[in-house]
Amino acid sequence: MRLADFILRDMETILGQWEAFALTLLPAPADMKSLALRDHARQILEAVAKDLSTSQTKEAQLEKSMGRAPRLIGAPETAAQTRAVLRARGGFDINQLAAEYRALRASVLRLWIDACQTEAPHADDVIRFNEAIDQALAESISFFSVQVDQARNLLLGMLGHDMRSPLQTIQMTAVYLSNLNAGDKVSGAASRLIRSGARMQALLGDMLDFNRTKLGLGINIAPTDVDLANLLADELDQLRAAHPERRVELEVEGDSQGVWDGRRLQQLLGNLVTNAIKYGASDAPVRVVMTCGETDVSFEVRNRGPVIDGSSLDRIFDPLQRGLNQVKTYDTDGNLGLGLYIAREIAKAHGGEIAARSDETETVFAVRLPRRK
Repeated sequence: MRLADFILRDMETILGQWEAFALTLLPAPADMKSLALRDHARQILEAVAKDLSTSQTKEAQLEKSMGRAPRLIGAPETAAQTRAVLRARGGFDINQLAAEYRALRASVLRLWIDACQTEAPHADDVIRFNEAIDQALAESISFFSVQVDQARNLLLGMLGHDMRSPLQTIQMTAVYLSNLNAGDKVSGAASRLIRSGARMQALLGDMLDFNRTKLGLGINIAPTDVDLANLLADELDQLRAAHPERRVELEVEGDSQGVWDGRRLQQLLGNLVTNAIKYGASDAPVRVVMTCGETDVSFEVRNRGPVIDGSSLDRIFDPLQRGLNQVKTYDTDGNLGLGLYIAREIAKAHGGEIAARSDETETVFAVRLPRRK
């Protein structure tokens, strides 16, 4: 008996075994009823049976074995993709999702071989069945991962947003204490609270910006008519105060008036200069060179220091990248490793771009911004 015929004939037996296995995947299925446990399973098996009955080329067979079967343009979600979304919302984890397909594969093949009795199973059916299950599993994992990532980003975004109010209360109370003149001990403790609160505020801001981009919303900007040179000079003054041991220079050429979100561009510059101070040579200045053209404005942050190799440059704007060849999530300086990533997103939100280059002479981060988006 061909496998496609067996699947369609014994569909209920196969589904019964699949449902029995799903019930063992506790705790997620504990409260799930039979219909929920079987959701889209019949459609997946019917699609597999149809695939087994359809001729295919060697090239198509290879693509499908790697989970890359072609999709029709405008086609709706497959049953495997829809099933993955429902499993993610039902509390399954990715191991439980994969286990269901493992059980399906084993159940179908075992029942089919038993049904064949003395007749030898068709080897090509086994190969093509495994390819079809691999394709369904690849579709499920892809959609499942998207659902999990989106849920995590939404949770982090809500958490970061809700944490701002109590943090602001802590900061305001600390400022109030520092103004009481209640002695050095109280003033010192209040100052530490203010500094720690500012660091937490920066971390929360980075996290919320990161989540906005991951949710497809992009960096939020509010452009107005501004003089960019004045804004950058003000930001550099604050950085010099925070790093009195380092020299930070600014050169401006041309008219720097334009329509931008000044606060965001100060954040962009601050991220780039802080990065240059942290990883550049301590005995050389960090130079910010701004050139203003008719339609756009460019500025570069230059520093001397270790050369950044090509592979690191290719991913230096990726999130959670820090240092020359390191991937970390947090350090003792209160850095999530999102500074360069957020800088790039701010430039993109203004319709601009940012690039990096590095050689034995210097490392340069170059930003180009149109005067009006």
